[in-house]
Amino acid sequence: MAANGASCEQPQKRAGPKDKQNGKSTDLLLRERRQKDKEDRLSLVLWRRPVVTLRYFLLETLVKLKEWTFELWHRRGTVFVFLLLCFLFSITYSTDGSHQTYVQYLEKKVLWCAYWVGLGILSSVGLGTGLHTFLLYLGPHIASVTLAAYECGSIDFPEPPYPDQIICPQDGGLEDSISIFSIMSKVRLEACMWGAGTAIGELPPYFMARAARQSGTDPDDEDYEEFEEMLEQAEDAQDFVTRAKLGVQHMVQKVGFFGILACASIPNPLFDLAGITCGHFLVPFWTFFGATLIGKAIIKMHIQKLFVIITFSKHIVEQMVSLIGSVPTIGPSLQKPFSQYLEAQKTKLHHAGKNGPADENWLSWVFEKVVLVMVCYFVISIINSMAQSYAKRLQQLRHSEEKSK
Repeated sequence: MAANGASCEQPQKRAGPKDKQNGKSTDLLLRERRQKDKEDRLSLVLWRRPVVTLRYFLLETLVKLKEWTFELWHRRGTVFVFLLLCFLFSITYSTDGSHQTYVQYLEKKVLWCAYWVGLGILSSVGLGTGLHTFLLYLGPHIASVTLAAYECGSIDFPEPPYPDQIICPQDGGLEDSISIFSIMSKVRLEACMWGAGTAIGELPPYFMARAARQSGTDPDDEDYEEFEEMLEQAEDAQDFVTRAKLGVQHMVQKVGFFGILACASIPNPLFDLAGITCGHFLVPFWTFFGATLIGKAIIKMHIQKLFVIITFSKHIVEQMVSLIGSVPTIGPSLQKPFSQYLEAQKTKLHHAGKNGPADENWLSWVFEKVVLVMVCYFVISIINSMAQSYAKRLQQLRHSEEKSK
């Protein structure tokens, strides 16, 4: 028996180094194949392969719709309750009575909040390249309220037309009565709703990583694959970006709630990694979301509001315009359109219901075109991203068929 045991153990010892070598070569081949597949997917963009990209985008859209339909069917009880509530609200909305005043007020506030929450979600949810809605929408809104507050000497803009249009009240206040804190309170709802939307947009990476850790399967997500590779190669990390990612990961993992709060409270392009880290290490949902919500909707938003309000306060704007005029050679020619634009905005604030001048200032024209270009690029990036997702499905299907042969 002992001899048989020895003879059985001896071949296993000899095969050990070969197994390790085969394992390394297999890992190397797997990484090379993944890299090649990734390069093939990244080449699938509208400006290189428009027909194939649009076709894959439509097919991926159909696949997603099918998945969402099955998901809604599995949660049909929740869907039924939601539809019932919508039906009751529609009856209340269409029935005449004294309650219509409250219904209209509630409708206005809900739609206004939903608008900013939606913009916040678009900013952080990871669709395509992400839409920078703070720079395009919230920042300009805060800036316009700040300029109007100093010009009108009041923040009690008549509603309506505010918030669609800002008009100075008839009995304007004193400019000295305007403070930074009064302007912050005027835009607090919009800013907090936008921050809450960005917090909601951070949930998909968390749920994806959590589900992958609990099920033990590899998710269809490149960020999670990069996260796992980063953990495997943590000791060999040399570049600054990888070390910064590891720093975020260690802070979130070791400090917990306050580490997540610290990462969420400052402008942090690596915060997606915090969501993946929390999901991977099974951090409780309310620990992650609570810290993210407090950090993004309260702390970070007050910092950003304060920065925009100070930047667009009356004396700072006047100093900036004068500095533009002091630039040699081109200063006066640049200062003129800025001064005209500011004067036009001040004139609009004091003339309710009147249109601006026919010759539109080129600054506003340029800003509108920048917004249009960024929105178009955002839509194109979504099309490319969904087409690449479908290409990845085809690659995984091909690899699974090769294994089964």
